Amino acid sequence: MENRKIRVAITHGDTNGVGYEVIFKTFAAPEMLELCTPIIYGSPKVAAYHRKMLNLEATFSIINKAEDARDDRVNLLTTFDEEVKVEIGTPSKEAGMAALKALERAMADYRKGLFDVLVTGPINKDNIQCDTFRFCGHTEYLEDRVGDGQKALMILMNDYLRVALVTTHLPIRNVAQAITKEAIIEKATIFDRTLRRDLRISKPRIAVLALNPHAGDNGVLGTEEIDVITPAINELAQKGINAYGPYPADGFFGSGTYTAFDGVLAMYHDQGLAPFKTIVADEGVNFTAGLPIVRTSPDHGTAYDIAGKGVADETSFRHAIFTAIDIYRNRVNYDEPLANPLKKLYHEKRDEGEKVRFAVPKFNPANTPKKAEKAE
Repeated sequence: MENRKIRVAITHGDTNGVGYEVIFKTFAAPEMLELCTPIIYGSPKVAAYHRKMLNLEATFSIINKAEDARDDRVNLLTTFDEEVKVEIGTPSKEAGMAALKALERAMADYRKGLFDVLVTGPINKDNIQCDTFRFCGHTEYLEDRVGDGQKALMILMNDYLRVALVTTHLPIRNVAQAITKEAIIEKATIFDRTLRRDLRISKPRIAVLALNPHAGDNGVLGTEEIDVITPAINELAQKGINAYGPYPADGFFGSGTYTAFDGVLAMYHDQGLAPFKTIVADEGVNFTAGLPIVRTSPDHGTAYDIAGKGVADETSFRHAIFTAIDIYRNRVNYDEPLANPLKKLYHEKRDEGEKVRFAVPKFNPANTPKKAEKAE
């Protein structure tokens, strides 16, 4: 792997939330610039407004294209020139469109290979909706824009707990019908590969949660465990994936059983994320796995209730940057030995009407190592 600083693209998120506050607080630590080269996709005017309002000693260099980003400084890429009215702590369509413009510009630059990883600031899933954004969140948007046919997997994680979701942003009334054997196998397979490749866990153990209370109590409280989840776990075992369960979610987290596993596959959003955020507190990171792009974000939202007050905690955002960089490096190291596989010494030839025969490379004396001459 080449020895250079990793370029981290950062979208500013909803301009009425805590995005700029956690970004500026993160890069107030000088060691962050020793680790990476940040490129903030946003607005210099909005950034300056937040800096002044929060009385932060934040410095940044304004650039117009990612190619101009310099090491050892915070680069702020001008995503749009229009004026944006900032109404701290208030959701607005204008703030949603400012978030989308930053995101769209970052996607265009990603396709050009102008940065290595993406860290997204929090958005409001309602006010960002428009003709070009009809998604439930970043996960679905990125799968559509840069997935190249690959499926995304939402994972909330820190150093010791990783929770992935079979279904993400679905109304509760639609969850049961979305829990299919195929969906569980698909998500668990992505999860297993992510644990191996992105997190370098050689033989990951995945716990699969039940859907119903008490894992259905043998069909008394629901049959999804019998009809769907257990058959999926059995099929995963046949594929060589170490999946176990189904476990009732309350006892699983309450008893600390999660500590025996490398990953937890939850059936729906709150089943996995409510206990995760309770256990992990401020260090959680949202990672969009399964896609070519490495994307992370803090595990909190726009936090309108504390926006502009200077009390937002940047820990999760900082960890999102650390995690993205670690995953990028892990992928490079994992893929490097597979990039140039050895050529086959024997290959199969088939001539019409002939049996299979093997062509063996001819012996060439010039390719044999010479004997060392004896020393006099």
